[in-house]
Amino acid sequence: MIKENEIACCVRKAVESYLKDLDGERPHPLHDMVIRSVEKPLIELVLKYAGDNQTRAAELLGINRNTLRSKMKQYRIK
Repeated sequence: MIKENEIACCVRKAVESYLKDLDGERPHPLHDMVIRSVEKPLIELVLKYAGDNQTRAAELLGINRNTLRSKMKQYRIK
């Protein structure tokens, strides 16, 4: 059995709690909600770690710099 990493455990607990708290209500689209919840702070932290160097941050994230800039615009990250 593969042990989940800490991030996966946090996501699992948060989604389980969210679903439990719905109490019969329809959920928002979960995939989009989780990705947005994780992606914005991930980009912010990696940019900070990279000293706001977008090329380095994109390399660390494993994405193209133009994709990073697009996501920064989407999430209103300066």
